[in-house]
Amino acid sequence: MVEQHKQKKFTNRLSNETSPYLLQHAHNPVDWYPWGEEALQKARQEDKPILLSVGYSACHWCHVMEHESFENEQIAQIMNQHFVSIKVDREERPDIDGIYMQAVQAMTGSGGWPMTVFLMPDGRPFFGGTYFPPQDRRYGQQVSPGFPRILLNVATAYREHREEIEEQATQLAEYLKEQSSTPLRPKRPLSNLPVVLTQLTQAGLALAKSFDAIYGGFGSAPKFPNTMSLEFLLRLHLHQMRGETQSIRTDGIPAELEIVETSLQKMANGGIYDQLGGGFHRYSVDEEWLVPHFEKMLYDNALLSRLYLHAYLVTGNAFYRRIVEETLEYIRREMLSPEGGFYSTQDADSEGHEGKFFVWTPAEIESVLPQQDARLFQAYYDVTAGGNFEGKNILHVEEHAETVAQRLGVSLSELQESLQRSRASLFELREQRIKPARDEKILTSWNGLMLRSFAEAGRYLGREDYLQIAQQNAEFLLSNLRHEGRLLRTYKDGRARLNGYLEDYTFLADGLLALYEADFQPRWLSEARALIEQTIELFVDTENGGFFETGQDHEALINRPKDIMDNAIPAGNSVAIDVLLRLFAFTGEQSYRERADSYLQPLAELFVQYPQTFGHVLGALDFALSASQELAIIGHPEDRETQALLAVINQRYRPNSVLASGEPAGAEAPVPLLAERPLKDGRATAYVCRNFACQAPVTTPEELMALL
Repeated sequence: MVEQHKQKKFTNRLSNETSPYLLQHAHNPVDWYPWGEEALQKARQEDKPILLSVGYSACHWCHVMEHESFENEQIAQIMNQHFVSIKVDREERPDIDGIYMQAVQAMTGSGGWPMTVFLMPDGRPFFGGTYFPPQDRRYGQQVSPGFPRILLNVATAYREHREEIEEQATQLAEYLKEQSSTPLRPKRPLSNLPVVLTQLTQAGLALAKSFDAIYGGFGSAPKFPNTMSLEFLLRLHLHQMRGETQSIRTDGIPAELEIVETSLQKMANGGIYDQLGGGFHRYSVDEEWLVPHFEKMLYDNALLSRLYLHAYLVTGNAFYRRIVEETLEYIRREMLSPEGGFYSTQDADSEGHEGKFFVWTPAEIESVLPQQDARLFQAYYDVTAGGNFEGKNILHVEEHAETVAQRLGVSLSELQESLQRSRASLFELREQRIKPARDEKILTSWNGLMLRSFAEAGRYLGREDYLQIAQQNAEFLLSNLRHEGRLLRTYKDGRARLNGYLEDYTFLADGLLALYEADFQPRWLSEARALIEQTIELFVDTENGGFFETGQDHEALINRPKDIMDNAIPAGNSVAIDVLLRLFAFTGEQSYRERADSYLQPLAELFVQYPQTFGHVLGALDFALSASQELAIIGHPEDRETQALLAVINQRYRPNSVLASGEPAGAEAPVPLLAERPLKDGRATAYVCRNFACQAPVTTPEELMALL
């Protein structure tokens, strides 16, 4: 490492960090500091404003701004002279990112990354934005100032107009504090929610009004997967099929399942999906899902693989299962560390060009495939001489295979066999290219999301290999990302650091519950329960309700953030409520239900009114309003009769149920749902309960199916 530093013209304090994003800036001429007391103290002592720059490793425009501005010695000189510059990886520090993104959105009406915020030495923001170009740019009659001009103007204002700057900073700090202290107190007695199950249809209708009936998804470009909204609509479909709610179908509004299936098929056939290697890119820059922003995020692939799995269980469509398996194979191949943790992201860029790894020309395809295979492949994946992305082709599917086969005069089986051969050959060729950079830090919360996805896929698809990956991941996280009982946020190069946030605790607990329902090792349920007890101890807002993002032992920031809105990933509060409800179903512990209700009651009407913002917590609200099923299978886990009963349960998607299994146990059973439930006639036995009211136990798959 010392030898490498000697070869660099500049080395700053980021060289001691583990975050790949921070290390990318370790040799900038900017005198970067990581967030910490050293930088804050310097700002106070020298009375300099702080320049806070927030981004992440897979962010394309973060790389652009680094190259244009942070590698520019003249711009760096201005930064070093007038500011204390702090660089933050938003994936490591969601607290800092969340606080100052909220400030930027308040100041500008929008946000994004890279995020650039100017702070007082005590951390209060007073000016900010996102990407700034290195020179002034003209847009029509207006001139947008470049980064150097902004730096000099801010420095001048800080010196010469301090009173106005102080006032702006004070106002913003007060606004941020108000946003995190909104009371969430119950308006009604516990377990008397202000909405009923049938009112969830209103939320479905609100979502449907923004549905794109041509291309799927919601809204227009840029278009994001919106997995949580689609999961909620899938739940509504199940209620509608059971006659518990009415369909949202009206004139011009398709039914719930049609919205879900159209969206899933269009995404999986689009350029947002990697047609050769599996896995989804972050989002599409157009409404057709054709041209993606090419980075791949662990959390997107966790949430999407789970959604496609649930759609497969609901519809039986093998296409969805294929997408699940291809996506998880991509994760296993590219994103699984030897130790068992999942890496965070893959960049959009390779060799300095966005998407270069993923795009093709006809000549490249024809150089490796036989003539007929090349002809069929290019027709199916719409490869043309002109291309669809900077003269090259993003592979995507526009026509059904049957249509393509008929048009080309081949049988469907001939086309499918040819495509299978061609995908394998082109994938092998693509593996020889220089791959996009990979951010190899392991984040507890994102790992919790993927842990659940592998556990559920192992359970429902009967894939023992998936289950082993999930078990290995759980062991890794519990062994390496805890210190003296405190969960930690991030791990890289053998080093775990930073206290875990609310999402780390709740997402991991969520994944462990899914793993318990897949392999029935009581340890996972016990660990999940311990994590939630610690969540209550560390994060609960005793004054206003809900949970803060940071623990009681966290460093003091300008405010203690609390997030209730689901975004690219679920809010920590949303997952906490879902886990509390599931733990209540597993244990009968009333305090879990009461705590969940105390959060849902004052907000339920808001969730229904604005479903685009509350997709995941609407699923928890659905659980709270529904007649949940507590399912217990008593018998030896390897016994064929036990496996036959489990197979009946696992052939359907049952989102509002919990499942436990084990041999007969007394009152002190390690899983309360199994306590004092004997075998019937010495055979494996199923107990089906709804809201803890149990029906007579049964022993055959046919009897169990009838009860379910």
